[in-house]
Amino acid sequence: MGFRLEGIVPATVLPLLLTMVLFLGPLIQLSMDCPWDLVDGVRVALAPGFWLLCLTDMRWLRNQIIAPFTEELVFRACMLPMLIPCTGLGPAIFTCPLFFGVAHFHHVIEQLRFRQGSTASIFLSAVFQFSYTAVFGAYTAFIFIRTGHLIGPVLCHSFCNYVGFPAVGAVLEHPQRLLVVSFYLLGVALFCLLLHPMTDPAFFGHLPICSLSRLTSPPNSLGSFALCS
Repeated sequence: MGFRLEGIVPATVLPLLLTMVLFLGPLIQLSMDCPWDLVDGVRVALAPGFWLLCLTDMRWLRNQIIAPFTEELVFRACMLPMLIPCTGLGPAIFTCPLFFGVAHFHHVIEQLRFRQGSTASIFLSAVFQFSYTAVFGAYTAFIFIRTGHLIGPVLCHSFCNYVGFPAVGAVLEHPQRLLVVSFYLLGVALFCLLLHPMTDPAFFGHLPICSLSRLTSPPNSLGSFALCS
């Protein structure tokens, strides 16, 4: 599931663009705070030495390539096709991320072992991380079902790992906070408006995963219709 050539170009581009729209506020904030101008940024991005440095950095490889691919492969491409015949499309989108969120609890063990804060703060951080990883997992599950491709969730995952969770606290202290907050709100509004149009299954061809829902519900049921058409 998720590996096919039909619709590969829109499946690569559209989900990533949609995610960037959601992160419009953080991206604007980063651009304002970045010491480089656009020309310098493009020059660095095109420099072979920059990518060589990245590809020899194990942490970068883990965060940008290995973790996004393996986690999306397991929790989207493998787990969703097993859940959908049992639960249907809609419930699977919200069930699968729970496993994805729990899988990140290993950070608690690391933090406790190296005493990176008090026990209470570590567990509060774990609950917070579980919450936003579960929400993100639901989003990438939605993308996977709507596109029928794994590449979109992987790229979105890699992008979010790179940008990180929005620094909402820093926004309130930003010298141009009204402008930044406006872009945050604009990004969320545009994301809500574009979520279904930019993931329209018509862009991506036949969706094999949608046929699995017929084992539990008719293909023209409300949940199946909303996700697969």
